[in-house]
Amino acid sequence: MITPILLCGGSGTRLWPLSRKSYPKQFVPLVGDTTLFQASAQRLSGAEYAAPMVLTNSDFRFIVTEQLAEVGIDPGAILIEPAGRNTAPAVLASALYLEQSDPDGLMLVAPSDHVVPDAAAFRAAVAAGEEAARAGQIVTFGIKPTHAETGYGYLELAGAPIEFSPDFTPRAIDLHRFVEKPDAQTAEAMLSSGRFLWNAGIFLFSVKAILAAFRAHAPGLMAPVETAIAAAESDLGFFRLDPAAWQALEDISIDYAVMEKVDNLTVVPFAAGWSDLGGWDAVWRESAADGQGVVTSGNATAIDCHDSLLRSEEEGLAVVGIGLRDVIAVAMSDAVLVADASRAQDVKLAVAALKSKGAKQATEFPKDHRPWGWFESLAQGSRFQVKRIHVHPGAALSLQSHHHRSEHWIVVEGTAKVTVDGEVRLVSENQSVYIPLGAVHRMENPGKLPMVLIEVQTGSYLGEDDILRYEDLYARGQGAKG
Repeated sequence: MITPILLCGGSGTRLWPLSRKSYPKQFVPLVGDTTLFQASAQRLSGAEYAAPMVLTNSDFRFIVTEQLAEVGIDPGAILIEPAGRNTAPAVLASALYLEQSDPDGLMLVAPSDHVVPDAAAFRAAVAAGEEAARAGQIVTFGIKPTHAETGYGYLELAGAPIEFSPDFTPRAIDLHRFVEKPDAQTAEAMLSSGRFLWNAGIFLFSVKAILAAFRAHAPGLMAPVETAIAAAESDLGFFRLDPAAWQALEDISIDYAVMEKVDNLTVVPFAAGWSDLGGWDAVWRESAADGQGVVTSGNATAIDCHDSLLRSEEEGLAVVGIGLRDVIAVAMSDAVLVADASRAQDVKLAVAALKSKGAKQATEFPKDHRPWGWFESLAQGSRFQVKRIHVHPGAALSLQSHHHRSEHWIVVEGTAKVTVDGEVRLVSENQSVYIPLGAVHRMENPGKLPMVLIEVQTGSYLGEDDILRYEDLYARGQGAKG
């Protein structure tokens, strides 16, 4: 079978404020009800596919498992990258890991933040490239270009231009070369020629073929990644690559390291729709618009607007647009973006500006996701903070104490099992419990439904690192948040 390799570590700053470093776009339901990551995993599942391998970082490991469980997919392996080193080391690590169990297998490498509306058509394209991949070719998937895009790399065909007829059937054909992101004039010329496809960054190859390519064209990556695999540690079912070996790796993409140098390239053209959702303009294009070209979601209302995107990400926050033309407006509890649609790619400038001011909204998501659930801050002052805490069924926070704060817990949904200095009690809806400063305590959800409580913290310091941890189901160290 084919093993999907899902790359899941990007930050997606061009989709701020909904996508941030602490909770990037692949985990967000930008188009439809499922997240981009979940849709990617579902698209690459079925009888012909093995359980997926996911490469992500430590901060996202529990989000990955939670979101896969929500769509009923059990991962074959989750590899934890100690630091971002781009796609070449990630692909090489996945190949070396898979070599241990399936040395003759095929790998389908795909980013986890793309939109492909027709999953069946994509699986058919993968099937069209399978024979070439089993024969030792490196197969990539080229997207039929719809406009002269300067934000994508391109693939130049070795033969004649492709005629994308309505009944076009994907097939493997020879690929001449990879082309870097062009300027506008070059992109127009490439589009007119009919011999260029967008580079989607999706690959199909055998374990043997890609390892041979790395040994021939990127030998400097081999030893550090082999060491990172050999010295890796298993942690709660995750496979943590060795940090020291990984830190020594070059930050380089698979295109630069290998693809632009090999001579056994094949491409399968794909014309059934694709987007990398590289900005809010792409979200607008991929969403269902009304007769005036307006896309609204959440508690958003458009009055006499045209060709605009209005989103409210908070149930109690109404967004109303009047007489807008070509505008993007995205509202969250802690940040609001309003931009001309033609400047969608400049949203990253907003992130940079907020970072320079030290604003936490630049990188931190208002909901802080943890292995046991999530919390959000509702109100904060110099010596108090009010949070809403959501605990998954069967989950538990660590047994802990605080040096600088006391806490009041009020259960508003479900039942909490609370431990305070060795005394255990059940706290039901509309009941509360007080946690004195220094008390050793734990909060658990013994039920089968989510448990929600309101926490009121008071004290001289309310930072998330004020934790002395005694026991933890999730094997986090001292000072780790939550």
